[in-house]
Amino acid sequence: MLSLRAVKVFLMNLYTSVQELTLELKKQRKNNTTICLVPTMGSLHEGHYSLVHKALEKSEYVWVSIFVNPTQFNNKNDFVNYPKNLNKDIVTLNAISKNIKIFAPSIKEIYGENIEPQKFDFGYIGKVMEGKFRENHFNGVATVVIKLFNLFKPDFVFFGEKDFQQILIIQKIIDENFHKTNLIRCETIRNKNGLALSSRNKLLNKRDYDNSNIIHDMLVFSKINLIKIPYKKIKAHIISKINKVENFKVEYFEIRNEKTLFEIKKNKIDTGLRAFISVKVNSVRLIDNYLLN
Repeated sequence: MLSLRAVKVFLMNLYTSVQELTLELKKQRKNNTTICLVPTMGSLHEGHYSLVHKALEKSEYVWVSIFVNPTQFNNKNDFVNYPKNLNKDIVTLNAISKNIKIFAPSIKEIYGENIEPQKFDFGYIGKVMEGKFRENHFNGVATVVIKLFNLFKPDFVFFGEKDFQQILIIQKIIDENFHKTNLIRCETIRNKNGLALSSRNKLLNKRDYDNSNIIHDMLVFSKINLIKIPYKKIKAHIISKINKVENFKVEYFEIRNEKTLFEIKKNKIDTGLRAFISVKVNSVRLIDNYLLN
């Protein structure tokens, strides 16, 4: 049971309307406060908290947005089933710091009556991997990111490297539209078996969760064998190994340049190569990536 004082603190730090947010940001800018933003879709975990701690190194006050963005989901059921626990998120953030402010708007507050993504052309980086398997996903991501950046005009934004392709998309948005905003890339946080932390992990049953360590194992395998085994054989081995696990199906495994996202043609020792993977586990998509050199 929360004390009355705790409830008041939560309410003071929780903003649900654009009007409330705008007034508070105006006060902060008047005081020359550095605006740090950690955009999330909630159901927070240690990966999110690591972003928050990084943000607290840059500013005394940190904003965390919690908004499950409908326009970046291709499947309505995926949107409906996406894990949500706003009350727990608020309590945990408040325990980290009383100076964390939360923006948790409704869909209508962000989109009004027109819940549609804008159309963007991100070139090659938007067409491969997630861009190929999730049509319109990056349009939805970019739409809400631009809305949030226009509202906050942040000095710093914090994103995790687990969604590495998304980071490249957001950096492109910043380079073209928000020149005063700095993107801080934060390392992927993993569980003890190597699985990258994700809110979607909560949708896995226990056996699938326990078996999911194979994804990290295969990423490590690609790093160890990059200059020992031909790329095609690495790729075939990893896909075959994961597909043998019950309920697991590889959507893609690819080694690409982390700046251009061009896939390698043969084994190279160039720096900045990264392995990318997406695995469907029953109806849950797990994505990950790993720097190889």
